[in-house]
Amino acid sequence: MRTLRIGNGSAYWGDMLDPAVELAEKGNLDYLGLDHLSELTMAILQRMKNKNPEQGYIADLLPWTEALLPHTRRNGVKMITNAGGVNPEAGGQKVIELARRMGITGFKIGTVSGDDVLPKLDELAAEGVKFVNLDTGEAGLERIRDRIVAANAYIGSEPIMEALAGGAELVVAGRVSDSALTIGPIMHEFGWSFEQPDWDRIGAAITVGHIIECACFCTGGGSNQWREAVEAWHIGFPIAEFGEDASAVITKVAGSGGVVNQWTVKEQLTYEVADPRNYIMPDGVADFTGLRLEEIGPDRVRVTHMRGKPRPETLKVCIGYQDGWIAEGLLLYSWPDALAKAERSEGIVRQRLKHLGIEPEEIRFDYLGINTLHGQTAARPPRPDNGPETAGLEWQQRYDYVGRSAPARPQDELNEVGLRIAAKCRSQAEADLVRREATHLWTIGGVGTAFGVPFRPRPVIALWPALIPRDAIQTEVRIQTV
Repeated sequence: MRTLRIGNGSAYWGDMLDPAVELAEKGNLDYLGLDHLSELTMAILQRMKNKNPEQGYIADLLPWTEALLPHTRRNGVKMITNAGGVNPEAGGQKVIELARRMGITGFKIGTVSGDDVLPKLDELAAEGVKFVNLDTGEAGLERIRDRIVAANAYIGSEPIMEALAGGAELVVAGRVSDSALTIGPIMHEFGWSFEQPDWDRIGAAITVGHIIECACFCTGGGSNQWREAVEAWHIGFPIAEFGEDASAVITKVAGSGGVVNQWTVKEQLTYEVADPRNYIMPDGVADFTGLRLEEIGPDRVRVTHMRGKPRPETLKVCIGYQDGWIAEGLLLYSWPDALAKAERSEGIVRQRLKHLGIEPEEIRFDYLGINTLHGQTAARPPRPDNGPETAGLEWQQRYDYVGRSAPARPQDELNEVGLRIAAKCRSQAEADLVRREATHLWTIGGVGTAFGVPFRPRPVIALWPALIPRDAIQTEVRIQTV
């Protein structure tokens, strides 16, 4: 039975490069996928492109390609990446220029575009597309139309298959789905198509693409298996051995760190999944509820009995829009009375904002080491103001140390407490005023207040997820030879 070896060398913009190089060098791969995008990344890249039409692709595209090309060309590995962001054509051109500088010839590069629907929003609305917000149910873009900065649809594997059929050794795409980086080569190599689809086989490709799309998340990273993950500093990224019978084995490079077992695979299978019976992707709908996992050796998990359903008639589009500004400040308070000084500073900021007439849309105060992760669930409950004297004593014993249920307050005071102030404001000017109030604690706070470089206000990009008809998207594939 023919088997493809597909590795995934990145989960996000800024991921580690050396595990990807290890895959290209030692993984005995047929294909290497490189995922660099997230929903908010697209809005950031669009802002970059608006400032400079030659930008808008992931900056890592060039140094990563330079590091990987010597290995992939020598070992016959084809690469597929979504690092084209909102400007795959510009990214592909930069790769061509890089390959020429490296002295590489006869190298085919494919670019995939067409996911950008920002110029078509008004046209689609006029045609009756409601752009119903999948999170809130709100219909129509009128409220946010003048603040929209990006709109990209998740497209599937078809243009990747087209580029591979055209001989591309590196495919630079924009906002394809994460799993399409795996589905595309599988369907291309095995001759599967959407004209006469076997949805269970396509569902298997979607499932395996999902398992490996977050790189080390299925090899012991971010995992409850962290104790079993050896040499996490040298963690290996995943390899899927995908068979023509639509079964697969999940593994990693021999000798690399981390761990692959049924639990790391299960953890990733449930990641970002709302309905395990209907994991909806542009290429189809995977059903995770009947699959079977079997550990068949060290760092080897077989995945079988995967199922799928027909692909949807709509595609998800993520619309990014400006939604105010964030102001932030960070103060550190030293012993003695570190927590009391931090709490007093919160009160000072609240009163200063009230005095100045500033009302942020949202504001929060986090006590680092006290409630950073648990938020309000770490806050002490209301103190009893009546009842028997023992009730107040019991509250004092259990909750006098913020967020901690303990028989009594710790004997030793905290050496230090951090206070993070964050506010969502309507304008940059208002955010700057809130930020300045945080810096004023350097002088009006208690003795022993430490601080770092002030944060600058930063814009908030909110997301409006919606569905549009599949036929509203027309992709374009371009093949160039160095």
